[in-house]
Amino acid sequence: MAFDGLTIANLVYESNRELTGGRIYKIAQPESDELLLTIKTVEGQKRLLISADASLPLFYLTDENKPSPMTAPNFCMLLRKHLQNGRILGISQPGLERIIHIDVEHLDEMGDLCRKTLVVELMGKHSNIIFVNENDMILDSIKHVSAAVSSVREVLPGRPYFIARTQDKLDLFTCEEKNLRDALSAKPQPTYKALYGSVTGISPILAQELCHRAGIDADLPTAGLQAADYSRLYMELQALKEVITSGTFRPNVAYDGKKPLEYAAIPLTIYGDSLSFQPDMSSLLEHYYAEKNTLTRIRQKSADLRRIVQTALERNVKKYDLQLQQMKDTEKRENYRVYGELLNTYGYSAQPGAKSLEALNYYTNETITIPLDPTLSAKENAQKYFDRYGKLKRTFEALSQLTTEVKAEIDHLESISTSLDIALKEEDLAEIKEELTESGYIHRKGGAKKVKITSKPFHYISSDGFHMYVGKNNFQNDQLTFQFAGGNDWWFHAKKIPGSHVVVKTEGKELPDRTFEEAARLAAYYSKGREQEKVEIDYVQKKHVKKPGGAKPGFVVYYTNFSMAVSSDISDLQQI
Repeated sequence: MAFDGLTIANLVYESNRELTGGRIYKIAQPESDELLLTIKTVEGQKRLLISADASLPLFYLTDENKPSPMTAPNFCMLLRKHLQNGRILGISQPGLERIIHIDVEHLDEMGDLCRKTLVVELMGKHSNIIFVNENDMILDSIKHVSAAVSSVREVLPGRPYFIARTQDKLDLFTCEEKNLRDALSAKPQPTYKALYGSVTGISPILAQELCHRAGIDADLPTAGLQAADYSRLYMELQALKEVITSGTFRPNVAYDGKKPLEYAAIPLTIYGDSLSFQPDMSSLLEHYYAEKNTLTRIRQKSADLRRIVQTALERNVKKYDLQLQQMKDTEKRENYRVYGELLNTYGYSAQPGAKSLEALNYYTNETITIPLDPTLSAKENAQKYFDRYGKLKRTFEALSQLTTEVKAEIDHLESISTSLDIALKEEDLAEIKEELTESGYIHRKGGAKKVKITSKPFHYISSDGFHMYVGKNNFQNDQLTFQFAGGNDWWFHAKKIPGSHVVVKTEGKELPDRTFEEAARLAAYYSKGREQEKVEIDYVQKKHVKKPGGAKPGFVVYYTNFSMAVSSDISDLQQI
């Protein structure tokens, strides 16, 4: 999964074609490290998403809009001041670096024509979006990098901008065959590793593809390369250069069944016929990374809630384990009761000062030995055993109730943790936060009102046309099951593990087997067991599902049900 120099070359080619000459109409900063530019062109309105996220840097054209914060960050305000209504002169890439330059022409406060550049560096944890003037002086950046953070380059307003050269690599557009041979032969590694370590913009998967096209075993050590091998490899690099200069890219994704393995801007022939070609790199990246990007963002925003849940969960699990251990210590209570009763019955035969008494246990018809305190009489020993029994019995009864309550709390917290795993939007998190507040894990600030909930359950259509709904959290589960579902609708849930309630509306019709199976797969996917090969699902008509008085949100009971084991693959189900 490489966002390499070739991928960026493809994106630069597409962006130039679509955006050059267009005017920047809107500038938004939906996330702290992300920009969304709306650009008016002769062909209509276009959107460009630029993300400098350390774990998932991105750059692609999109049709999707994103909500922005009520108050724009300073970097966004600066860009609006300088670039709003500016005309895009061109989009370029220096060499095959993972860097994109967006050159913009605009009028300054005096009405003079000026030129500025938005530099997008897509380099993993070093990713950044830097705004520079015509003299390559930094005006600002979406991430500030001081000398305390980097000894190579400061990225701060007023500092000169330059590309940090931390590796001595060959430039694809200028290197000769001799340069390639010298660079590779100096690295005693597998050929593909030496190749991506020697040429700028080449990723491991692209290096393997070039070796494959040159007829070279990618894992062959460079010491085993012959002159002809170097020549063929150099010719493949020249062919790659021709693809870039002519713009003859062919974006594609290699699949293993339904699972995407890799993508590239040229056909990945090492994967044979398992390739899916896309119309352009932007649509490929949006499709490929959209879900991952959403999950990355929502995980960042849910970090505080996860920490609260995890802390409470760990505390309750420790308490539960301690209580179970204390419960185990009460297991001898019945022995003490029997000892006391037998001493009352046979104590007359105990000799003064005896340390034990053998007696017939009339509950089992077996002879047992009763330990005695030689300083006490038989009657006093009996009372001592009754006292121990009484104390352990009271402890057992108290712990029985406490362990039930703590186990219910653990189940509740695990269900909230599962809700956080499936949350996709900020309004989903708002509902989970409200549940934690009502449960006492988050203190509501003085005068703060209950949050208005706008999140809605997931909605799917079965292959047979039945509507299937999935609760995203416990509040939605309760609402879905006890307010929305009718008595004859079908209800699904993963067996004995946290998960969503799934309701299928029957509209008075008989459900086909295929719909039962599809609804069960939804219950499996939206549960804690989604990574298992098979998940056991209980299903029953909603009228058999009950909520005990005082039960936690999302908790229900049912005493009659059907079950099936299904996979959690829902890739073929239609979501509305």
